[in-house]
Amino acid sequence: MAEWSQTWTYCDGAWHEGNLQIMGVRTHAAWLGSSVFDGARVFEGVMPDIDRHCQRVNDSATKLGLKPTMRWEEIVELAQEGMKKFDSGTALYVKPMYWAETGGPTTVSPEPDSTRFCLSLFEATMPAPSNGLSITVSPFRRPTLETMPTDAKSGCLYPNNGRAVVEANNRGFSNALVLDMLGNVAELATSNIFMTRDGKVLTPAPNGTFLNGITRQRIIALLRDAGHDVLETTLRPSDFFEADEIFSSGNYAKVMPVTRIEDRDLQPGPVAKAARDMYWDFAHA
Repeated sequence: MAEWSQTWTYCDGAWHEGNLQIMGVRTHAAWLGSSVFDGARVFEGVMPDIDRHCQRVNDSATKLGLKPTMRWEEIVELAQEGMKKFDSGTALYVKPMYWAETGGPTTVSPEPDSTRFCLSLFEATMPAPSNGLSITVSPFRRPTLETMPTDAKSGCLYPNNGRAVVEANNRGFSNALVLDMLGNVAELATSNIFMTRDGKVLTPAPNGTFLNGITRQRIIALLRDAGHDVLETTLRPSDFFEADEIFSSGNYAKVMPVTRIEDRDLQPGPVAKAARDMYWDFAHA
């Protein structure tokens, strides 16, 4: 049995402590994958971009055929309320979630009117940038919008990410570059990816195979405001093999340097440090 970190969940009008049980064996989401979520962060007493995360979970629900039952402003207020249940300064993961309880006329499709909501906050230590990431190229690829709901943050997408991480871990790496169906780099298995070369910051252009992350967008804006030349473009694995530095952006760890790609060691670079520092300044502003 897993030992869960301290957790509080709002569901059906009340707060519950611990790993609240929310699904039954016939719950549509439990066996047919009709769930969406989002992830925000609390660290050092701040909760950056919580409004955008709450807006996105409602958008994801609509795209998966669910019916959002909460206004995003209400979710923000609940997140702020839930944050107060923990000791000051505790690093938290903030997870609003929708799922379908029953199926529609064909069973396979969700019944929009059966949509349920919960908001979970739990202790989750912020990874230190000194740890860095080691990455390889995954044999698994990102689907397209024609094959999966890649424009939503949906639970049904994550088994593919999970197997990419497991395969990379089994070969001694902590994460993996995942390509799209054309062989271009899309993202890491768990976050978006950046590289620098000849003074420019490069990142894969959103092409519908991966989410244009909220933290990704924030990092791009901060770097550009600081005078960096940031290009969203088509990148191949070979571009990353020749990069001056590589770093990731994502909600869970924010900005993390890559210290090894395949058999090549890298040093944490100045742009990654600047991006992380600027993000922390933004979060506390």
